[in-house]
Amino acid sequence: MVQGAFTRAFRSEVQPVEIAAAIQRELDNNAQIVSRDRSLVPNDFVVELGPSDYDRLAAYIGTLATELVELAREHADLQHYAFTGPVGVGFERHEDLGTGAFRIRSAVRAGVDRGASFAPTSTTERHADAFLVINGTQHPVLPPGVVLGRGSECDLRIDDPGVSRRHLEIRVYQQGPQSQLVAVDLGSTNGTVVDGARVGQAPLSDGSRIVIGSTVIDVRRRSPGR
Repeated sequence: MVQGAFTRAFRSEVQPVEIAAAIQRELDNNAQIVSRDRSLVPNDFVVELGPSDYDRLAAYIGTLATELVELAREHADLQHYAFTGPVGVGFERHEDLGTGAFRIRSAVRAGVDRGASFAPTSTTERHADAFLVINGTQHPVLPPGVVLGRGSECDLRIDDPGVSRRHLEIRVYQQGPQSQLVAVDLGSTNGTVVDGARVGQAPLSDGSRIVIGSTVIDVRRRSPGR
């Protein structure tokens, strides 16, 4: 599937079939058993290529990425692997790599959905002075707070097996021109880490980093008056 027309275009350079095999190895080498019949694997891949290979592949990157995603899904199905979110493959140009050499970076990025009861309007989002950034997507924090977890009843549902059904609440306290935020662990199994320390509850400021399961959450605050 991966080769097709690509094979005619490349000789001693990186072959798409080599990239596909490397992504399959990345899945196998990073599989984490979470139950008897379920292993968690990375779902986000970046292929690092040298200048010559990147420039040569540039015209085909969109098609190639689609094919690689399908192959990763097929391999995961055969091996009974589970993804926590959408599978993605990207490409980067790296000057330190020679022709024919490449690297694969991978990460587990949990899918995040907003619950039915959490439906901020464009107006409330514009006036929010705090946001949570999860896997590159920004979510407003509105009074009285936001509950995060794996359960369907949560405001933000995170498909991460290391996250409890009701894992964490970000509480909002209005004090003066800017609200105060506090992270409160809701008795989760694996705990909550804020700025490198495991906590039961902790105040949050701009730039605070929260980790629940394998999911990283960054806190962003808007300056008063903006």
